Amino acid sequence: MPPHRPSLDLEALRMLALVADLGSISAAARAEQISQPSASKRIQVLERQLGLALLDRRTRGATLTDQGRMVTGWCRSVVEATDALITGSQALAARAAERLSIGASQTIAEYLAPTWLGEFRRRPGEPPVQLRVANSQEVIAALRAREIDLGFVETPQIPSDLHRRRVARDRLVLVVAPDHPLARRRHPLGRDELAQTPLASREDGSGTRDTLRLAIGRSMVPPAVELDSNAAVKVLVSSGSFPAVISELAVANELRDGRLVEVPLAEVDLSRSLDAVWRKGTRLGGAAEHFLQTARPARPPIARTPPTSRVRESDRTASSPIPPAGPADESARA
Repeated sequence: MPPHRPSLDLEALRMLALVADLGSISAAARAEQISQPSASKRIQVLERQLGLALLDRRTRGATLTDQGRMVTGWCRSVVEATDALITGSQALAARAAERLSIGASQTIAEYLAPTWLGEFRRRPGEPPVQLRVANSQEVIAALRAREIDLGFVETPQIPSDLHRRRVARDRLVLVVAPDHPLARRRHPLGRDELAQTPLASREDGSGTRDTLRLAIGRSMVPPAVELDSNAAVKVLVSSGSFPAVISELAVANELRDGRLVEVPLAEVDLSRSLDAVWRKGTRLGGAAEHFLQTARPARPPIARTPPTSRVRESDRTASSPIPPAGPADESARA
């Protein structure tokens, strides 16, 4: 069994060092602004804990014993290291208070966060913001590791140890190049057909991949290609190689310009919530709360009607606009 280690009082160690420097317990007590009996008691408790006589008490003061001189050297090291710890920690805390660290999954970071950041920084007195861009699971991991103060994710699977608040609604769409065979399809693609279609896909851990897997289920075939950004997915789809299921926010411009074509879907719901998340058991600081208030639901994209040459009138239902976001879903704050 390891030897018993007494829990030493840091103030008693500091007092011993002061006695050594000032030559008496009364002088050390005055320096610490406490009574002499209190100072004497601290030294006595320390002597009992260590089992050593540290001071030779005399009428004209107190001098260190040989053992006291050795212990005092160690005390100084402990006190100095503790002071460095406290000073450094206070500096880190002050630095953290001067900036807000947030994380956002790619679609949110690319298409929503810039507007939020601009509005937030226009407010007087708000600190600088450090934005980390990652996929949803990486944002959640950074939040749990206390590397960020607030996260924004696309995944429908929010862990139970996090608060969530909806900030926007989104819809995933199946897109292809204009010359892809699916662009000429006359009927919506059903759930089973989509499940068996090799896709250009975002990486595992992304909110897009999580949403699609949850909507399709275990019958979904593995992706033909995995890519770690929306931009890379769009480039590959534009080449005509593979279809992709991607956020409507990410392809709004390409669909409007005709560079990509939306393939209507049936029997599958690919709408999703975009959520702010933060740790349970913690209270959001002022800057984080202010930023969360800035992250309001975005306006839904303008509805688009597929060209009549490609989709029959009866197939237009798949191109309905995203419904406006409802009241924010907010868990009780810690």
